[in-house]
Amino acid sequence: MALKELDRPLRRAVGLADPDRDAKAWPYRIPAVRTLLDAGLDFGRATVLVGENGSGKSTIVEALAEAYGLNPEGGSTGARFSTRRTESSLANDLLLTRGAGAARGGYFLRAETMHGLFSYLEQHPGGPEPVFHARSHGEAFQDILTNRLLFRGRPRPGLYLMDEPESALSFTSSLKVLAFLVDMVAEPGVQLIVATHSPVLSALPGATILQLSDAGIERRDWADLDLVVNERYFLGDPQRFLRHLDVQEPKRKKEA
Repeated sequence: MALKELDRPLRRAVGLADPDRDAKAWPYRIPAVRTLLDAGLDFGRATVLVGENGSGKSTIVEALAEAYGLNPEGGSTGARFSTRRTESSLANDLLLTRGAGAARGGYFLRAETMHGLFSYLEQHPGGPEPVFHARSHGEAFQDILTNRLLFRGRPRPGLYLMDEPESALSFTSSLKVLAFLVDMVAEPGVQLIVATHSPVLSALPGATILQLSDAGIERRDWADLDLVVNERYFLGDPQRFLRHLDVQEPKRKKEA
């Protein structure tokens, strides 16, 4: 069942008026960021952001998380750790419209700073004794989902943002996480925003898919996404792509 209007923790984000903003400075020169600031974005139950490296996916998700009140390096609204400030100032330029009756909590999973989040959580358990650093990156990521995002087997109402979670996951693990996300958005009061390069995670049923590019931000169907089309072509004939890249196959040694 879709979230009611007031159940969405984040209904809309748009830029604050600032006549002194330098449109040529980073990150404001990124087309997708300009679209967000000028036209704004509306968010439903689940939103997936896709696009090439440098298209602004991570920049936008980080800014949304920080403007919402989440730790920009990951964690919940209560997380208070910082290793090195690398985020843009975009969060300060955003005006968020929240659901009046929605939960205020949430969680931010950011692949780039996951190591710091693991260390913080091991120092502040708040639940079962965590052993994140003793496990593989993918296993630890899945532990975060099951141990930190769930309470008595169900996700707490709130806004959940994920930045490129597939970097820790195999194909099989990506399928498991996709199933987990499907269960999450079925819960009342839960809202998801995911930035990803994964054709698997971007196939989240019912999600609004936004492709970021030099054209700004465009709504797309999953089958028409550049990442889906290109990966399908590659899997259909890898050698054709390798020839295009001028990659030579290694020469085999002659048998004696």
